[in-house]
Amino acid sequence: MELKNQNSRYKRLCSWFSPKQKENKPSHSLYKIEDGEENESDEYEGNISLQSLEFDSCISTNNLRIFVGTWNVAGRSPVGSLAVDLDEWLNFKNSADIYVLGFQEIVPLKTLTVIGAEDSSVATNWNNLIGRTLSYDENYHQKHGENNKRKYKMVASKKMVGVFISVWIKEQVLEKYCVSNVRVCSVACGVMGYLGNKGCVAVSMLIEGTSFCFVVAHLASGEKKGDEGRRNHQVEEIFKRTSFPRTSKHHQHPLTILGHDRIFWFGDLNYRLYLKDHLARHLIRKQDWKGLQEFDQLQKELEEGGVFEGWKEGNIEFAPTYKYASSTSNIYCGGGLPTRSGEKQRTPAWCDRILWYGKGVEQHHYIRSESKFSDHRPVSALFSTQIEIKSSSRGLVELEHDPSTILPPNHVVRKGKEDENSTSLLLLMKNVQG
Repeated sequence: MELKNQNSRYKRLCSWFSPKQKENKPSHSLYKIEDGEENESDEYEGNISLQSLEFDSCISTNNLRIFVGTWNVAGRSPVGSLAVDLDEWLNFKNSADIYVLGFQEIVPLKTLTVIGAEDSSVATNWNNLIGRTLSYDENYHQKHGENNKRKYKMVASKKMVGVFISVWIKEQVLEKYCVSNVRVCSVACGVMGYLGNKGCVAVSMLIEGTSFCFVVAHLASGEKKGDEGRRNHQVEEIFKRTSFPRTSKHHQHPLTILGHDRIFWFGDLNYRLYLKDHLARHLIRKQDWKGLQEFDQLQKELEEGGVFEGWKEGNIEFAPTYKYASSTSNIYCGGGLPTRSGEKQRTPAWCDRILWYGKGVEQHHYIRSESKFSDHRPVSALFSTQIEIKSSSRGLVELEHDPSTILPPNHVVRKGKEDENSTSLLLLMKNVQG
């Protein structure tokens, strides 16, 4: 009798979804009444999940490994010999499912580059080099004995003056999971509060049922008293002004940074030390990283909630990443040593940082690399996080870009439908069936 009543209730639920109500649903979606959701009639109450007839899928969780890296390259263009440095930075000993790379100063921050038209050629060169480095290397395979080919596809890329982000996902991940709603955004908050010498570029995406946001920022420089306040203000501006358009008609407001499930914020954040230069260098010589962190501006902000309230950062167990005397030196500039004409004295600091926000994120390493390509050292972190599996759709189903986004070859691009006057582009890729 109880089974008969359940079947009767199921039929009533099925009949409740008329063709008109179904037509706006994507073909891969699940129609579901969530637990605790209010309904007009009491007969629909209870723990009932109703799936569409197209797919027979269930909700579960899987783990992904995400590599996040940041590097201020001091206005230098990528060269062929940089491949060795890049390979060391990307750290294939801990091969990840997703590589999210953030750069600052990929062009010199001169007046012409800051106020002039965007030039995508440098970003293209960086993407080409990253793609070659992430591609499968037979010599590497023979030396290290990996079973899986290291093949990745670029799914998003965005440049604003010198700030640049490039996101790559392993092909096997794209074959296994549905990656959708990829959006990009940039916020300029440099000179006069709106020029792009400082600010951020950000990427939003949905992997199955879990949303991700990656924010690469370059904040105000300077180590004078009060400069940390300018950095804090720019962080607030980025939170306030970063938004991603939604495709669903059910959402009236654009998606913000904090509207995502997993968020990673990284870059040359430029926070310095509340410490005199000679005392900082003394602690560095002793490799007393814990003692040095007690004077770190960003740590103070995290502890006191000035900015990034509730955010996390891994334990720093490496030397300050800025500022080295030259691109070929292991010596910090200043400290009584002769410098190049016009070069500013700088107390060493951890300017290059990686933070995260959200549940279900575990950090496995937080390290710096030793490339002498610029006066900053690159930093990386490896994370694992769970994603919620909600559908049986697979592959990269939708990407939206603007003209400054660098697209991989062989992608099909057409005009976006949401706004005829918008300069954004909608990139559709054929689903890869699992």
